[in-house]
Parts: sequence; structure tokens; C-alpha cells
Amino acid sequence: MDERAVAEASVESVFREERGRLLASLVRRFGDLDLAEEVASEAIEAALVHWPVEGVPARPGAWLLTTARRRAVDRLRRDQAYAARLAVLQVEADRAGPVPSPDADSDLPDERLQLFFTCAHPALPAEDRTALTLRCLAGLTTPEVARAFLVPSATVAQRIVRAKRKIREARIPFRVPGADELPERLPGVLQVLYSIFTEGYAASSGPQLQRLDLAEEAIRLARILRRLLPAEREVAGLLGLLLLIHARRDARTGPEGEFVLLGDQDRDRWDRAMIEEGRALVLVALTGGPPGVYGVQAAIAALHDEAVDVATTDWPQVVALYDVLLALAPSPVVALNRAAAVAMRDGPEAGLTLLDELAGEPRLRGYHPYPAARAELLHRLGRYSEAAAAYRKALDLVGTEPERAHLRRRLREVDPSGPDSTPDAPPGQ
Repeated sequence: MDERAVAEASVESVFREERGRLLASLVRRFGDLDLAEEVASEAIEAALVHWPVEGVPARPGAWLLTTARRRAVDRLRRDQAYAARLAVLQVEADRAGPVPSPDADSDLPDERLQLFFTCAHPALPAEDRTALTLRCLAGLTTPEVARAFLVPSATVAQRIVRAKRKIREARIPFRVPGADELPERLPGVLQVLYSIFTEGYAASSGPQLQRLDLAEEAIRLARILRRLLPAEREVAGLLGLLLLIHARRDARTGPEGEFVLLGDQDRDRWDRAMIEEGRALVLVALTGGPPGVYGVQAAIAALHDEAVDVATTDWPQVVALYDVLLALAPSPVVALNRAAAVAMRDGPEAGLTLLDELAGEPRLRGYHPYPAARAELLHRLGRYSEAAAAYRKALDLVGTEPERAHLRRRLREVDPSGPDSTPDAPPGQ
């Protein structure tokens, strides 16, 4: 590999690892996300010019930060409209004290926590928060964010611009909330990360069941947040939940990308090291105070991961944990998951009764797991015509091709001759 290729690889590696920290430091100093992004990009371009000639510096992150700061100051000085603003920023910076120097273990002062809370501020709409977090903290480009959620790039660009404008016009502070604000603000940050992971773990639409890069990015961000807020038990709970679910990733699809149900997965393919890390985090999340939403969900995931198979899963304990979760965060989706667990504990009739009680929930009308769950229980009870109708309803709503193929296979089992069916299996086979 030639020197330029080595330098480009070094820039990419450094920028991938340090982008959030670089951006956070620049925003703290200059108070403008757009300006921070622009000068960070200019610093990368400068690195591609200088590093092949001068060599990669010993502390590349600090080099990028210094270069970006100089570019920002030069730009502000050239622009008359920013002259007064630069003076105000300097006064504020002097009042706040010097920017922390890089310590022995890192190239950049770590101010990503402020950026987490700025990107996930409750004043921003949920979709804007997610887009901004992926752009600023995960480092995804606008087209990459658009591909992740299967929306046009223009839509994502509009969301990001809107979020930045809101931050600027509403003067949303770039800071970590005080101790009195943290309980109210932290759940929003955690929800953004969970939403990113959910789209990666179970894609809403498209040719693939999973988007592993998106799920892994959410885990990477959750690890950062865990390091930055080590005393927050719900942060530990979220990271534990993500790890315990992601540990099954390799077994969730077959050789051709087909969907594999939990009960049919080869558990030898589950990532045991990840499971053990997740279980340790569950203990942290559930120790020292009342349980939180993510800690309880992580405990449920741990019970699934610890079992030898579906039959030996501790279903009474799973149901009990869903009872706790319903008390903490009541929602029809939690009630749906609890009904499925009750069906495993008490039989399909008991689960179906609970599902039927949710039939009027408007939030489940477009949620394909609801008719799919009903179809499975009706299938187990031998009520094939009703199961077929429920499978067809789920097919109308499902987004990914692997799940669609799975539902078609199940439909053929209960109605070999019906629409979306081919006569290759008798009912119940």
C-alpha cells in the first residue's frame, strides 16, 4: 500500500472513531453545528494533503482538532456577519474557562455527552432527533441515513436542516442537563439509540431482515454513553438489552437470508461472549433502586438467551417481568408481547384471549406482528380458516421480503389452495 493509501486509511480510521468527539469540541467552542461540520471536513481534506508528505502525526485526533479550530476562526474573521458573534463566543469561552487539553489516553477532550443531549433534545421531533444523531454522532452521511430508513435523501436533509435551525433559533444549550433535569432528558437520548437499533435489528422494509451496520452503530453509541454516564443504571440496561438481542443476529436468518423464528434458531450460533456481557449489565441495571424500562427488557432478553430452547425458557418469569414492564410503560406492544408469553406459559387459548382484547387498539392496526401473532395461535389451535385470514392481514402489512416469505409459507400450511398459496403442504404440516 502506497503512502497516500496509508494516509487515507489513517484519516478514515481516525475520523470514524473520533468524529463525534471532534464535532462536539468544535460545537462547544463555536456554538454552530453547520460551522463545526464544515471545518471538520476541511480538516480531513488538509490531512489527506499533509499526512502523505509529513507522515501521520502521533496524535492524529488532536491534529484534526487544531486544524479545524484554525479554519473556523479564519472563516469567522473573514465574514463580517460573524465578527460580533466571534467576540461573544470568545467572551463566553473565557468565562467557561480553557477548553480541556487532551489527556494521556485520548487525542480529544470528550464532550460527546453534550452532543448526545443536544441532538436528542425533546424540543426536536423524534424523526429529526434520530437523523441528527446518526449524522453527528454516528458519522453517517445524509444518503446513508436515508438508505437506513428507506426514505429519500432530500427528506433526511430536510430533517437535519430543520433540527439544526431549531437548535439555533430556540437557543438550545450545548450542555449536559443538571442533576434535576437528567431524569427527564435521559430517556429521550436512550429512545433515540433504541430506535436506531430497532431499525437495524428488525428493518421496517426492504429486501433484508436485518441491517447489521445500523444495529452495531447503535451499540457503539450506547457503549460511548455508558462510558460517559457510568452511574446511570438505565444506560447499562439499554446497552445490556442491545447486546443480548444482537447476540442472536447470526442465527436469525438462514443461508439464503430467510427469516428464522426464535424457536428454530441454532443457539450454538449465538454470541456467548456478548450474552455474558449483557447479563452482567442486567445485574447493574437491576441493582440499587427501582427497575427501569430498559433494565426489565434486558432481563427478559437474558431469560431467552439463557434457555437451552424455547420449551425450557422460564415463561412464568418472563410473564412476571412483562407485568412489571406494563406497570412502568403501558403500551399495546408490551401487552402484545406479554400475550405471546402467556400463550407459551398457559397455552394458545389463553394467549389468544388476551390478543383479542387488543383488537380495538388503533396503534396495532398497522403493526404486522399483531395479526401474525394471532395467526400463529389460531394455527396451533387448528382453526385454519381464521389463521389464514390473519396471515393474509399480516402479509398486507409486513415490510421486509424475508418476513413476507415466512408468512407465505405459514399461509400455505393452513390454506394450500388459497391466494398467495401453492399446494405444497397440507394444513398443520
